Amino acid sequence: MNRKKRFPLTRVVLGLVIAFFYIPIIYTIIFSFNSSRSLTHFSGFSLRWYEKMFSSSPTMNAIWMTFIVAILATVISTFIGTITVIGLSKCGKPLRRAVSFANDLPMMNPDIVTAISLLMFFATLEVSKGFLTLLLAHIAFCTPYVMLSITPRLRLLDPNLADAALDLGANPWQALWHAIIPQLSPGIIAGALIAFTMSFDDFVISYFVTGNGVQNISILVYTMSKRVNPSINAISTLVVVIITIGLILVNIIPRIRDRAMRGVKKEDAV
Repeated sequence: MNRKKRFPLTRVVLGLVIAFFYIPIIYTIIFSFNSSRSLTHFSGFSLRWYEKMFSSSPTMNAIWMTFIVAILATVISTFIGTITVIGLSKCGKPLRRAVSFANDLPMMNPDIVTAISLLMFFATLEVSKGFLTLLLAHIAFCTPYVMLSITPRLRLLDPNLADAALDLGANPWQALWHAIIPQLSPGIIAGALIAFTMSFDDFVISYFVTGNGVQNISILVYTMSKRVNPSINAISTLVVVIITIGLILVNIIPRIRDRAMRGVKKEDAV
């Protein structure tokens, strides 16, 4: 009887927690289609604020800047993370432990600590804040997530896979590209999607390392939140949609890949 009584209570608590997180997001999405400037009264359906968003030069510049930085940071961090993980698999345990600790540290640190550290680092090197510092900062905090995503996949591989490819006549680059990378592709894709989502959504670190004239969507939304501007709902909705698509892909692509691999193995077995 006690278990039966607790089960509905658990569902109620879980429902309240979910509602607390998602009702504000749904509220923002609904009022992004409001025909009036009111943020509390829905006057009617309209695409007015989306039209204003796409016709605004600062907004479009921020959107393009966000995509450019996110794509570049994703590609570079995925390459660095993949090569680093593969290289560490051939190193000794002390080095792997040291790099693993250094990789976990940025993810455990609060964003504000990472942001201030990067700000001081760029200031020490006398690097002017702008696009370059923004890109380097995003690469720095995206790479650990890529490595974290690929490492479990690498541990499942046969350690003799590369040696077998070399014995069959492949050179080291061919063994890496044709034997190891395809086996790691689910982890690489998942890591890349996580890196893109993290870069696209970042505000705290971006705010500290960017300069005048360079801002992403998160910084633009922050500046617009200081005054009543319904366009912020349209921009926020766009961010929510893009991040949601990224998260869906992170969860679906590895499963599709695994099912395809299982299908190929079954066909080979037959």
